[in-house]
Amino acid sequence: MRILVTGTAGFIGSALAERLLARGDEVYGIDNHNDYYDPSLKEARLARFASHPKYTHLRADLADTDAVRHAFADFQPQRVVNLAAQAGVRYSLKNPQAYVQSNLVGFVNILEACRHGKIEHLVYASSSSVYGANRKMPFSIEDAVDHPVSLYAASKKANELMAHTYSHLYDLPTTGLRFFTVYGPWGRPDMSPMLFADRISRGEPIDVFNYGNHSRDFTFVDDIVEGVIRTLDHVALPDAGYDALHPNPGTSSAPYRVYNIGNDQPVQLLRFIELMEQILGRTVEKRLLPMQPGDVPDTWADVSALRRDVGYSPNTSIEEGVARFVAWYKEYVQRGD
Repeated sequence: MRILVTGTAGFIGSALAERLLARGDEVYGIDNHNDYYDPSLKEARLARFASHPKYTHLRADLADTDAVRHAFADFQPQRVVNLAAQAGVRYSLKNPQAYVQSNLVGFVNILEACRHGKIEHLVYASSSSVYGANRKMPFSIEDAVDHPVSLYAASKKANELMAHTYSHLYDLPTTGLRFFTVYGPWGRPDMSPMLFADRISRGEPIDVFNYGNHSRDFTFVDDIVEGVIRTLDHVALPDAGYDALHPNPGTSSAPYRVYNIGNDQPVQLLRFIELMEQILGRTVEKRLLPMQPGDVPDTWADVSALRRDVGYSPNTSIEEGVARFVAWYKEYVQRGD
């Protein structure tokens, strides 16, 4: 297939592009290479597949309407995966405008291009952050998500609402995936695994928020990519059993779906740190601090709907995943030195 993927210099986008190319798809990647974190990491990710004969890359911002329109016209994709976004919960407190441009304006441009390009299926990144102030565990797609605690979370909830509108009005099949704490090789340096690895390697103290009481549904990137591909291949259809009197937030009478995609195995943050210390062979001080604004105490994905519909089955244990991440981290840092 011809598949357009946004965010192909990013963590999940680059891993997805590699897998799609490996199975024979033609991939057109879009990424703006912004400096939210070190662009050299983005270039290194991209270098793994940029020369592939079935890959085309465009450096452009999704908020650039003409660039998006021309990309769709030139490539004429059959399906689209939108992973590009301004990421980060805490950064949304400092620079809210970046989220409006990328996550709202950019997403409208993708929806419009999909509508006019008669795209067979749009799969897009949502986030576990949409559960916000919810406390019922595990988080289910049937739960209401009306109390976001960060602008980032609000922008992702808005994406789901916008996608439904296009599914309803224009019969555009859309599927949103609520990612839960993705980690692994080539991960983002602003996320805890990379921050922890940096500090442990240098023997520096680690700031642990919420006094160490956080738990996260850490999900290895290979499991995430497998789920994205299975979802992409399973085009969203109207729910024949949808009841407008008792609506299910995860489905619709339109060709629309929302799923959780996680490991369904929450891990205490201190356990994650302990595993990393064991593999790196060093123990460091933990500075226990209050919870930061925009954070949530715990996440846990109910992935039963994704298992049922596409056969999703994450199988990377936290022990294996951390070991594989640390092995990559050592190699990458040493190469950088």
